[in-house]
Amino acid sequence: MIKRKKNFQYVGLLYISPWIIGLLLFQFYPFLSSLYYSFTNFNMVSAPKWIGFDNYSKIFTGDPEFYQSLKVTGLYVVLAVPVKLAFALFIAMLLSAKLKGINFFRTVYYLPSILGGSVAISVLWRFLFMKEGVVNHMLGGLGLGPVDWLGSPDVALYTLGLLTVWQFGSSMVLFLAGIQQIPSELYEAGSIDGASKTRMFFKITVPLLTPIVLFNLVMQMVNAFQEFTGAFVITGGGPLKSTYLYALKLYEEAFTFFNMGYASALSWVLFVIIMGVTAIIFKTSGNWVHYEDGRG
Repeated sequence: MIKRKKNFQYVGLLYISPWIIGLLLFQFYPFLSSLYYSFTNFNMVSAPKWIGFDNYSKIFTGDPEFYQSLKVTGLYVVLAVPVKLAFALFIAMLLSAKLKGINFFRTVYYLPSILGGSVAISVLWRFLFMKEGVVNHMLGGLGLGPVDWLGSPDVALYTLGLLTVWQFGSSMVLFLAGIQQIPSELYEAGSIDGASKTRMFFKITVPLLTPIVLFNLVMQMVNAFQEFTGAFVITGGGPLKSTYLYALKLYEEAFTFFNMGYASALSWVLFVIIMGVTAIIFKTSGNWVHYEDGRG
């Protein structure tokens, strides 16, 4: 019996071995090697040369572009993530209605999350919001003047943020699943007590969805800190570095200037920042996240 149990364990390990090998080769090894490279001068041609904390010293004391990219990325996260979650919740509320053919609309509204991060969609976004693009033609039809969506430093980052908000599908699906799990008796009791739909939304729906809000907030925050495709394809970091996101800075150091050691240090700084922000969110979540067992 014991021998048969061990055989089953070996069979299980055999089945998951491709995943384990992939994890070690493509995630764990690059993770540790980037930490080593962050303490070296490495241009991907010659052998890495150990320089200690020089890369980190340069980041904080000798690279003004680091602070510019960090400022732009922080503003991007603060602008895009809350709007994206609010919009996802709004659409989830609409799609929670029991209507004929509602599954078709749920599928349609999820599609942007499948397509939104692609280079093709970023190119399309650039054509939509260029000076003579579709959006400005629509504004002209309404009698409004054109907006320099991608050429104005005051507007370009918001245009990139719209692309992120458009990819609300994954958050929407989670919100929709949470809404469908809320007992209908709670809404019936609220109606009997004379509560309006708005009041029931804020007193019943939102509190019961806060665990999902927490999950979506963390996941979307992490994704926003690492946003790259839109800034690279649509604006290239311009105009005047107004869309110079941190991931774009990291990419340029690694693959334009071939400062792989410095880029590795930048990636670890970003890792620490994301971990710090995540820790703050979890630390404060006890004040606003409510669980069914009474925690929070």
